[in-house]
Parts: sequence; structure tokens; C-alpha cells
Amino acid sequence: MMTAMDSMVLRRHAMLAIAAALASFGCRAEPPSRAESLPAARATLAYPRPERGDVVDLYHGVSVPDPYRWLEDPDTPAARDWIEAENRLTSAYLAEVPSRDAIRRRLEELWDYERFGLPYREGGRIFLTRNDGLQNQSVLYVLDAAGAEPRELLDPNALSPDGTVALSGTATSEDGRWLAYGLAEAGSDWNTWRVRDVDSGRDLPDTLRWIKFSRPAWKKDGTGFFYGRYDEPRPGAELSQVNYFQKLYFHALGTEQSRDVLVYERPDQKEWGFRGQVSDDGAWLVLSVTQGTDPRNRVFYLPLEGPPPPASAGAVVELIGELEASYDFVGNEGPIFWFRTDLGAPRGRLIAIDTREPARERWREVLAESEATLRGVDVIGGHFVASFLEDAHSAVRVFDLSGRLVRDVDLPGLGTAAGFSGESDDPETFYAFTSFTSPGVIHRYDVASGRSEVFRAPELRFDPSRYVTEQVFYRSKDGTRVPMFLTRRKDLARDGSNPALLYGYGGFEVSLTPSFNPARIAWLEMGGIYAVANLRGGGEYGQAWHQAGTKLSKQNVFDDFIAAAEWLETSGWTSRGRVAIQGGSNGGLLVAACMIQRPDLFGAVVANVGVLDMLRFHRFTIGWAWTSDYGSAEDATEFEALRAYSPYHNLREGTCYPPTLITTADHDDRVVPAHSFKFAAALQHAQGCSNPVLIRIDVRAGHGAGKPTTKLIDQYADEMAFLVRELRVSASRVEPLSGREGSAPGARPVPSRR
Repeated sequence: MMTAMDSMVLRRHAMLAIAAALASFGCRAEPPSRAESLPAARATLAYPRPERGDVVDLYHGVSVPDPYRWLEDPDTPAARDWIEAENRLTSAYLAEVPSRDAIRRRLEELWDYERFGLPYREGGRIFLTRNDGLQNQSVLYVLDAAGAEPRELLDPNALSPDGTVALSGTATSEDGRWLAYGLAEAGSDWNTWRVRDVDSGRDLPDTLRWIKFSRPAWKKDGTGFFYGRYDEPRPGAELSQVNYFQKLYFHALGTEQSRDVLVYERPDQKEWGFRGQVSDDGAWLVLSVTQGTDPRNRVFYLPLEGPPPPASAGAVVELIGELEASYDFVGNEGPIFWFRTDLGAPRGRLIAIDTREPARERWREVLAESEATLRGVDVIGGHFVASFLEDAHSAVRVFDLSGRLVRDVDLPGLGTAAGFSGESDDPETFYAFTSFTSPGVIHRYDVASGRSEVFRAPELRFDPSRYVTEQVFYRSKDGTRVPMFLTRRKDLARDGSNPALLYGYGGFEVSLTPSFNPARIAWLEMGGIYAVANLRGGGEYGQAWHQAGTKLSKQNVFDDFIAAAEWLETSGWTSRGRVAIQGGSNGGLLVAACMIQRPDLFGAVVANVGVLDMLRFHRFTIGWAWTSDYGSAEDATEFEALRAYSPYHNLREGTCYPPTLITTADHDDRVVPAHSFKFAAALQHAQGCSNPVLIRIDVRAGHGAGKPTTKLIDQYADEMAFLVRELRVSASRVEPLSGREGSAPGARPVPSRR
């Protein structure tokens, strides 16, 4: 669901008085008594008063009311009236914020820098995306040879006037001639795939629909590709119908989708999904057979000799038929397959399986488990390039094919290295290195020599040397040691007055490693602290860390997050009422559950596209897939655990809850907006004080992926302004941007906005 998961998109709210001509601002927190232009008492908002229905469900003998069940259908007249009323209320609240426009202008400046996606090489060509700064969608370019000038290949901005058609993925044939590319409209998980001739830049007639969670795997001869798809949903149910029975097809280049060959299906296994990967030598299609979001998987394979056989031929071989561990196909040497697995190694290891003698006792260990968490391995230039996590930041090591360490890759610092992909005969690879205060710098890495050089680097509109990131460790409720990153201005005083934004996720084995977001720079400029807690449920310390935050142990995640907020107070960096919490998707569940359990602890809450009804989440689109982490209300024991923390079901009337902003999108077909609708209505009904409860419902947007730049900036501006107002951050220092940050290394002077 995140998947991370992780960068969520936000909104706009409130700050205080900043001059209208302000091109940038520097702010620091003030005690509430000194905050500017804030009323002494906040008037209670006049919320819409939706009907509270009489729906009651019976779960294992327990009656559970669901008064806002009718909001699960957003297209009824009553639901539309409620949605419009809520958006009017939120818009009116935001209109009262004098500095909202200044916040947005600063975000636009910070966003306006040239940035690149990770390059990849096929057929002697290099493919990469580039955004000039404020383009709604990044543009795909091709370099026809090393050192050649980039040539525009695909511009998604030309596909819709509002930038809401996004490039969701690409797959290039081995000779670099054909580009398969996926498009997502209005943030939907449904993708339509087309094929483009890289030489001419023109599309073939090929159009493939009803594809979710699948990327094409080309045959090595370029005659076509394998992909997974679902049956076409009922008309009008595209955003709600449960998705079961994914099937694996082969599409022959230049033909209609109706002629695609059904290669594999399992009518007896509605939850199985198929992710195909063609081996570098072209001899095998390796299938990762998934079951929802469970990190464990099965592994099947298909020998690729001649045309792909139909499913009725029974040619698919079950190599690993039990759902007992995760297996990621790394590559092969003839019939010997390499896998990264956590079988018998919660932090990961590399094994070799000879498909001619696949019995488990014949499996061979190539890289043993270590203290670091092995997240991925690629075979590049005749070496294994292995990516690890050490306390939630990256380490990369190169090994020979016997498993002997050759060298550590020298990374620039505490951050995230992403990339290191390629094929076994590639002499080089690319990677991006990112930190909380440095956007992705693209490096080219020579595997044989270990030499790394910068391939593309952005020019910044701020001075990263003014900020520092440190990693701290704190104890959770049960004594577990949990890591957390703190990023702040170097000159910030440890006097308890600083506003802090605490972000978390804690689920689905997603690791929150250092990442760059321009909106966080604006928060740091205002004197805010940005904290990211690496909670149980994530993958930072392998499978044991993940399992410790799932199902009946999910409360550990909330305890970890609450302990992080308490540490920020006791450490002296901030104080009670100065900590805001934020999370999206599974992280939206996190912040809502923690807010309900400890309403006294937080100064503000931002819950983005959250999973908030834990008893019915599995009834919509792909929600059933999350039961591997959450459990299901259909199980009596798991029902009790879910009911104990489900945000929608644990609100208490008359309780004073913190200022809360809930965000969702009308086209979110992953975490359907009904979660946010029902929770917002219930929270407004229960609120026992004048703290605001707002919901902002975006249009032509989904769960977050592919959201255009203009919508991203608007959403972050809204949320930052909301936080600034509710945490009583005062605009106490105003400096021109050019005088403050224009002369430092890595920064560039900023001209007046056009």
C-alpha cells in the first residue's frame, strides 16, 4: 500500500502574518502567549451534521455500530452534499490564514530545481527522466549512445491539461528498440500500457488495459512481453470492486490484447498474483507468486523455448511451492538460480538453487546473514552488488560470484542509495544518493574498478550546510530500542520551544530511510524539527522487526510512535503541545490510532489517505491483500485486536482531540475515501472541544503516486500552514532569499519569480 510506500502528498492550512511581498521567510516557534494574530479562544466550527444511521454489524457475537455506512458510496446525493459542505468548511478555514500564499510561494521556489530519475541502460542506450523543476510530470529522455545529447522520448504533460495523467512505469526491450510504458489517470492504480518505437518516437497500435501491480517482462528477442492483469470490472465499479484472480498473459508485439496468450492462472487461488522476470540469458521466465502484501512468496518458472505455451499446456514448473519465506530472484548461471531470501535468516542472505537438483538439502549459501539487513542483490559486471540497511541507512558492498567480499562502495554519508540495477554483462550501473537535505545526486559506478562519478546533480535553491541530521535511539514501552532521524537547523536552541513534526509508517516491511522533500526544507527554515521514527512493522531490521508490528502485535507500532513523541519532549528539543504527527496510508492509521490513545500528547495531527475502518478494509479493491499485516475481522481473535485500535470504532464522545486534518482523494482506489469520510464525520461528532477537525478531499487524484507538481505544492502548502497555525509558530524573522541562501556551495541565486 505504500508502497512507502512512502512519499505521501499533503495540503494547505495556516500560519500567521507575513508581508505580502515576502519571497521567502524564516520563522521560529514562539510560546502560545506570544504567537501573532491568534485569537485568545477559538470558536467552535459549525460542522455539517450528517445523518447517523442505524446500521449494526454482528462480529463473533459482538454488535458493532456503523453509523456512517452510507458514506461508503460517495456518489449518492446525500454523500455528495456532505462532501461539498466539508470542502467549503475547510476552504473557509484556510482562507483565514494570512501567510498561506507566502508558504506556497516558498514551496514553489524550493521545488523549482532540475531533477532526474534513475537512468537505466538497454541496447547501448540510456533512458532517464528529467523534470525542469515545476513541470507537473517528469519527461522521459533517451541518450542514443554514451555521451550523446538527451532526446525527448515521452512527455506525459502533453497527455492532459491538468497534469493528472502520469507515467506509471516503463519496460524496454533488450535491444533498446521498443518501449512499453504505463499510464495512470487521476491517480488510479489501474494502468493502460502502450508500446513506443524508440527510433521514431511513435506509438504502435498496441493498447493493454485493466492492469494493476504489474510491469511487463520482455522476451529477449523483443517479440513481446509477459504481464499480469485482472478481468475487466463491472461498469461503474472500477474504483471499488474487489480485485481477485490475477492472470499472467503474453502479448505479442503489434497485436490486439484480445489475442494475448493466457500463460498461467489459478482459478483455485483467488489471492495469488504473478510477477514475471525474464532471466538475463533469456532462457527462463521466473515467476514470483505473491499472496497479497505478504512478504513471503512462492517461485515458479517457465522455460522459454519457442512460443510461450498456453496455460493448458502445464509447462510452468513449481520450484518453491510453500509460502514460508521471501525469495527475490537475483539472476542465474545456466540452471543455477540465485535468490535473496530470509529463510532461516531474518535479515536476509543469498542462496543458489540448481533447478536440476532442487531439493532443499542441495541449496547452497552464497552470502551469509550479517548484522546488516540485506535488502537487495543484483548481478552486474560479473559481480554481486548487494544493498544493505545499517540502522535504517544504506550500505552497499560488492562481492565476486563465489561470495567473497571485493569492496565496500564509498557512499557520500548518512542517507539512501537507490539503484545498482542492471544486467550481468553491464560494466557499470547507476545509483542515486539522497539524504533529508540533499535531493538525489545520480552517480555512475564502474563495477570492475569501484570508481564512482557524478552523472547528474541538481542545483539547489537553499543551502544544505545550514542543516544537520542525526540519528538517535530511544526506548519503547516494552524496552525495545527504536531508531529515529532528527533533522534541524544547526543553530536551533535546545530549549523546549521548537515545533516538531514526527512522521511514521510502521508496516508492510516498508523501511523509512533518509529521503528528500522540498516541503521539509521549508519546515526546517521556519525553525521546525523533522523527525522520522523507524517503527516496528517496517523492514529496517529484517523480518523479525516486521512481524513484531503485525496482527496481534500491531499495538507495538503505536507504542513505538508514542514513545518517539515523548522522547522529543524529554530530550529538550520540544515540549507538550509542540509535536505534530503525520502519516499516510498505513501511516494514516498510525497517527489516528495514536491520537485516540493519547489525545493529550499531540499539538496537531495530519492523517493522509489512512486505513481507518479496520473491520471493513478488506471489502474494497485490494484491501483484502493487507490481512497479512493486519489480520481480518472474520477471525475472532484478530477481530478483537482490530476492534481495540480501529480509529473509526474507538472515538469517545466528549473527548478533546487535537487539531486534526484528514486528507483523501476522490479517485483513491487503493485506500478508498470511505475510510476518511466515515472517520471525519465520527470525529467531528465526538469532538469535545473547539480544536478543529477538517477534511480536505482532492479531485482527480488517487493514493499519491503520479500526483502532478501543482497539486503536490498546493497540498503541502495547506498542511504546512495548518501545522504552523495549530502549533503557534510565529513569523518572527523575514529575510530576502537571495541574501540568506544564495551564495553557499551547492546553492544558486534565486531570481524573482516569473
